[in-house]
Amino acid sequence: MSLILNGTDGVTFNDTSLQGAAASPYVLKNRIINGAMVIDQRNAGASVSNAAATDTYVIDRWSIYGASASKFTAQQSTTVPSNYKNSFLLTSSAATTPGAGDTYGFRQKIEGLNVADLGFGSATAQTVTLSFWVRSSITGTYAVSILNSALNRSYVGTYTISAANTWEQKSITIAGDTSGTWLTTNGIGLDIWWDLGSGSNFNATAGVWNGSTATRTSSSSNWIGTSGATLYITGVQLEQNTVATPFERRLYNQELANCQRYFETTYFGVAVPTNSQSTYISIGIGSNTYAGGVTTAQQVANDATFKVTKRATPTMKIYSFTSSTLTAVSNGYTGADLAAFTGNLANASVNSFSVYNTTGGNVATGGYSILFHYSASSEL
Repeated sequence: MSLILNGTDGVTFNDTSLQGAAASPYVLKNRIINGAMVIDQRNAGASVSNAAATDTYVIDRWSIYGASASKFTAQQSTTVPSNYKNSFLLTSSAATTPGAGDTYGFRQKIEGLNVADLGFGSATAQTVTLSFWVRSSITGTYAVSILNSALNRSYVGTYTISAANTWEQKSITIAGDTSGTWLTTNGIGLDIWWDLGSGSNFNATAGVWNGSTATRTSSSSNWIGTSGATLYITGVQLEQNTVATPFERRLYNQELANCQRYFETTYFGVAVPTNSQSTYISIGIGSNTYAGGVTTAQQVANDATFKVTKRATPTMKIYSFTSSTLTAVSNGYTGADLAAFTGNLANASVNSFSVYNTTGGNVATGGYSILFHYSASSEL
């Protein structure tokens, strides 16, 4: 990569992104997490269908949403533009005509703590630029919007896909909103929504701030209306700037840690755990009765610490070490599930949680420990 000094625009980056920087490059400029789509803790590339009227998380930090279930799928893909490894692939499962109040799209919700400096809702609101690579089988004008947590402030930007099945790079510059309430806490600071075909209730004029839940214009493409339609996206960046600058590349372990603030699991990259995943948790004895060579009812209880501090106290699931059975824990010596060993959660916080089994299991013979897998979600 070569740097060319430009007295007017600052530094211009002569690289494959073909983007100019208005000033010297910054690290940690991208407010999007997993914008290169490389982390997929939940599914390891497996296809996932949208649920009805709720966010379905696919690859880390990216969710899909549809008014009706099973109208499109999403997954991690290896179809990419130059110098990328992964993309996010969406595929329409049916020719769907949205009702006036229906929405279909995908999004990333950004934590308020990560955008507090943008000053949205104040007189000093900063200009931001959203950039990304996109490829679709359906050409036309598409919409992407920024919304607040209350969904009563929104900005609709548009971009055009000119050639089918061809990677194109897009950027949209947005003057920060000086009105409305924008969270700067661990709640939703910005909601970035890519529309795939929503109803007329969500239409608005592009390029201005609206006091409503607007996600598209009246002329936006209805991608969801074509069965088998595809759309890929990668290299997504949201930055404080008046122009798009080269995509900020992060080390894999850094991006993984960023994602684990919102979701963490011991069975990385598979839908359900098995004992083939070596990252299970083993906790030792908390209390036990073992006298005269006779084992009596016993209980194990101890704390486990998360890899990364969570955004908020997470929703937890405990799985057996040997199967996908929920709420089960396993004997620490044999690895076998024991019926009496129901896994119970307690004292969950942003940093740790406690697990204990119900009394009545032969823990002493089992090595005074229990084994289990877990998932922890504190998604926005």
